[in-house]
Amino acid sequence: MHRSSIFFYKFYKVANMSELKKNIIHNGECAEIMRNLPKGSVDVIFADPPYNLQLSGDLHRPDNSHVDGVTESWDQFSSMKAYDDFTRDWMSAARDLLTDDGTMWVIGSYHNIFRVGSILQDLGFWILNDVIWNKSNPMPNFRGRRFTNAHETMIWASKSEKSKYYFNYDAMKSLNDDLQMRSDWTLPICNGGERLKDDDGKKAHPTQKPESLLYRVLLSSTDVGDVVLDPFFGTGTTGAVAKKLGRDFIGVERDKSYIKHAEKRLSLIEKGESVELLQTPEKRKQPRIPFGQLLEEGLLKPGAILVDHSRKHRAKVHADGNLISGDKRGSIHKLGATLQDAPSCNGWTYWHIDEGRGKTRSIDDLRQELRTKLFSTGGQSIENTVKH
Repeated sequence: MHRSSIFFYKFYKVANMSELKKNIIHNGECAEIMRNLPKGSVDVIFADPPYNLQLSGDLHRPDNSHVDGVTESWDQFSSMKAYDDFTRDWMSAARDLLTDDGTMWVIGSYHNIFRVGSILQDLGFWILNDVIWNKSNPMPNFRGRRFTNAHETMIWASKSEKSKYYFNYDAMKSLNDDLQMRSDWTLPICNGGERLKDDDGKKAHPTQKPESLLYRVLLSSTDVGDVVLDPFFGTGTTGAVAKKLGRDFIGVERDKSYIKHAEKRLSLIEKGESVELLQTPEKRKQPRIPFGQLLEEGLLKPGAILVDHSRKHRAKVHADGNLISGDKRGSIHKLGATLQDAPSCNGWTYWHIDEGRGKTRSIDDLRQELRTKLFSTGGQSIENTVKH
């Protein structure tokens, strides 16, 4: 049976493994378990560590109802040093697990994220972004003595400064209505039917993250078939989204009750669709098409008129692939930059064919049309098509 059609997960005790087992949940302390997994075997780590909230006393709403906060023992540390030692321990184990080009996401609140970020850099990670998760429906500040805490911070870091990390820019742009995805994400907290409950109707986990958050994290920084590890697996949000998107996961969790909820949750999820529906083609990885090839293939003719989107500038296509506008001449990129008095220009998106009657068509459409013609092979490999 093909690998993509198989999905196993088990509840494993820590074991020294020479071969990485995927789509499983390990029960135990995260640093200990990670040190027993093969080094350099994980593509991406998503970590939602204890916040070390340092809460004292109960919190109540104005109507005197109790606020269900984070009071579990796993979020309590004897001192800042104890928390720092814990953080350094699991982070160093996590770094060893990553491939050379792997990345790690760590999420936290103002209570811990600055300490986490400092230790992250001390260990040699290279910070790529800090992403603000702006909660569209945060819990109010019931005492009215501070600003409402309406966001959490995620740090995205590569294993080292030299890592050739994966980022699917095109998927993020497409997800954001064809606009560059920014580093501030407005998403709701986990609530309603998505929030897992125990037999008494209480939250199964106090800090369960919404799947929408992990969807964006995994779609941006992993590819189909990548291995994603979550050292604080909780009730399995990372695993659930990974499974839906055709990624493999490894969970580590010390609380058996959380694992029970995660197992049930994962058993109800079907494996993601075919690779074609889960993988966004990256433009930078598509076969290169020189502008002159549009002329060679007859998609453009010498003398064709190109205009910018606003029709402010016009240029004629020369037989050698250059554009001419008045006494200026250059490539689609160089001439576009010159006419705008700009340092650079993406000529593929700047120039359009003047089709008359007010209609234009981007030359990038012609490029994609030619790519389809040359590299859609009807079952043959691209290599064979190019060779023959």
